[in-house]
Amino acid sequence: MESTETEPMDTRKFQTINRGYNSTFQPNRLSLGLVVPLEHYATGPVPTITRHLERVQLVEQLGFAAVWLRDVPFNVPSFGDAGQTFDPFVYLGLLAARTERIALGVASIVLPLRHPAHVAKAAASVDLLSGGRLILGVASGDRPEEYPALNLPFAERGARFRTSFDYIRRMWEERPAFDNPFGSLQGDLDMLPKPFSGRVPLLITGGSQQDPDWIARNGEGWITYPRGVAAQARIISDWRERVKAADEPAKPAVQSLYIDLTEDPEAVPEPIHLGFRLGINHLRRYLQSLQEIGINHVALNLRFNRADIETTLKQLADELLADFPGPDPIE
Repeated sequence: MESTETEPMDTRKFQTINRGYNSTFQPNRLSLGLVVPLEHYATGPVPTITRHLERVQLVEQLGFAAVWLRDVPFNVPSFGDAGQTFDPFVYLGLLAARTERIALGVASIVLPLRHPAHVAKAAASVDLLSGGRLILGVASGDRPEEYPALNLPFAERGARFRTSFDYIRRMWEERPAFDNPFGSLQGDLDMLPKPFSGRVPLLITGGSQQDPDWIARNGEGWITYPRGVAAQARIISDWRERVKAADEPAKPAVQSLYIDLTEDPEAVPEPIHLGFRLGINHLRRYLQSLQEIGINHVALNLRFNRADIETTLKQLADELLADFPGPDPIE
């Protein structure tokens, strides 16, 4: 976890979009979220979904900014992770009803595998039912095995992503009229409901088979993967320069991170898959370095965490949320 020279802070405010986006992302600040399922399942791809709802409610009560689901349609052996196993939109409906304040994120819906009309309606429904708490990450997909199962060409996922992205945005407009390869909307035909505040924030994950300037222009934020701090600083700086060059408003950057939190608070970091086994003090310093380079939110994944999950969640809240606050905890 090397240090790096940081760029001057961008003092521009983020857009006001919905409750989830507004509470999770603040310029020059880092907030923390958790990736669902909240359990240890290092030895196999399928979690038990033990105490899944109670743990999400605990994360909210402790004051974390967001929980994040994933879109994993099939249990692909080469991928090795079935995610939360539930369909993300079905599960989001449950979480919308059983939580009050926490942002509900998806990182990310694989757009080429779904018809965008279904994505637009499901996302707007979740956003409205949750009072505007949905943050919708979208991606082109990275598991080739899923495409033949749906009789879709993996090589065309980039083009399908762009046309799906455009269709969804247009569908949230009032009485939209447009032609799109996925379908046309004309006359008085409309889709209901509309999102809580008029639109749901769309954050693009990784490259999604798109030109970096297209990503800078079109996403309301960017979700990327862990890298060395110096390399991450260069990549985030380049993306933000592209956003400015496109005359776009400032946008948040999100990063995932697997952690295995040790009992020793001073345990030095050891690499694990897309993250570290480390003590809480080193984790705090690492998160501070990410904040300095412009990361606005880190989604922590506890899949490889060997300590008791509830104990880890409470330790993370007690030790870190004063430095990286989310919304006010629920009393």
